[in-house]
Amino acid sequence: MAEAGKVFSKQFQENYDYLFCKLGADINYDIIPYGLLVGGNQGAFFMVQGFVDDTVLAMLLSNISALPSMPAQELFDALKEKYFPVSQIEVVEDLDRLMDGVLMGQTAFILDGMACGLLLDLRAFAARGPQEPDLEKVVRGSRDGFTETVVYNTQLIRRRIRDENLRTKMLQIGRRSKTDVCLCYIEDVANSHLVDMVLEKLQAIDIDGLPMAEKSIEELITPGMIWNPFPKVRYTERPDVAAEHLLEGHILVLVDTSPSVIILPATYFYHFQHAEEFRQSPLVGGYLRVVRMIAIFLSVFILPLWYLGVVEQGISIPGSVSVFGQLIIAEIVVDIIRLAAIHTPSPLTTSLGLVAALLVGNLSVDLGLFSTHVVMYTAAAATASFATPSYELSMAHRLVRVLLICAVFAGGKIGFWLTAAGVFFFLARSKSFGIPYLWPLVPFQASAFKEIFFRTPISKQIYRPTILQPKNKVRQKPVDLKDEKDWRKH
Repeated sequence: MAEAGKVFSKQFQENYDYLFCKLGADINYDIIPYGLLVGGNQGAFFMVQGFVDDTVLAMLLSNISALPSMPAQELFDALKEKYFPVSQIEVVEDLDRLMDGVLMGQTAFILDGMACGLLLDLRAFAARGPQEPDLEKVVRGSRDGFTETVVYNTQLIRRRIRDENLRTKMLQIGRRSKTDVCLCYIEDVANSHLVDMVLEKLQAIDIDGLPMAEKSIEELITPGMIWNPFPKVRYTERPDVAAEHLLEGHILVLVDTSPSVIILPATYFYHFQHAEEFRQSPLVGGYLRVVRMIAIFLSVFILPLWYLGVVEQGISIPGSVSVFGQLIIAEIVVDIIRLAAIHTPSPLTTSLGLVAALLVGNLSVDLGLFSTHVVMYTAAAATASFATPSYELSMAHRLVRVLLICAVFAGGKIGFWLTAAGVFFFLARSKSFGIPYLWPLVPFQASAFKEIFFRTPISKQIYRPTILQPKNKVRQKPVDLKDEKDWRKH
């Protein structure tokens, strides 16, 4: 890390040598120092190759190539105000700050006789185009999604919320990585105490780098993450989902180099929502939500309850391995297939599925290792888990399912109910940034609890969630949707 507070010298060569040495321009091929004579004064640009828009840079150099000789101060002011046609330009009096700007992609300019420099934003980011996220696809609706560039992501949000109260506060986190982290919220909606708390947590991070981007941020600002598999923040790669949560009073954390945006706070039941439910009519959306809730319930309880029935009723299940052993092996095999599918090239995924179905399904039953019941119920649980919109929550449910199976093996019916109650009370005591994790079940709020199972029509969504304590509680005026008159009679 560079020395803090290294001030400028009026000696050009001293400033040039400091930046040249600290940036390692003699070793790093992508650090470009470009010296030139401007208006009879020695000047130099420092930039990182690949971060600069070549067209804008060429136009800038053309503007200053034939300037007449003039004093340094007059030249510096003329460059800043007239000859550098850049929308973002900053006067910097700290060499280390200038160097940090170069490493973040900006272009630095220093001039002989001046105890300050300029930071020009000529950045051109290499980024893929917005594409629909694989994990959050919808039948109807927008097909754009967040990318790995935080600047583009804030543009996608502002395109949906053109409000002067939308705030995008940029931080640099990581002593070495200096990763751009954006805190996004609506100032006259989001609770000020919540915003201050999240901002304080982000500013308190003292780490060398954030190579894992948003996941590192989550673990650093969320207490109790080590032994709690349940996600206390929600992720999305859809701008429309992010904008909807902003309007409710939530806060977003966007991290450069990641297309996943953190939504916080997030309760347990927030992870059940999916954009597809709001892209259909209220009745169809409500039906989809009920089906999704049933699938999520089955993904957790179908295997433990079936195993409990086998144990309590003394049913004999064929197989060379005990029923408990079959279930645990089946869970491990499904996870192996899942991991293999992630690391398998796309053209070979179909072949992987056929091989897995043949080996795990047919051969394991034919050889007497598994029973058909175990294969069927494991497949049903695995299929139902994919109906969970949140990948992080589905993995937590998977661990709970295995825990319940072990509880049935160890204690039968009593073990099952004690473990299920223990998980419930554990979640009831958990919080997400001060918000009860099981709200609106604990504490119970009837109007909000109803919305877990039934999709409320847009015209009835009058108020923002009270648990967030937003500054502005009302989203819209009540809408009268009585039968319309026949306009043809007028």
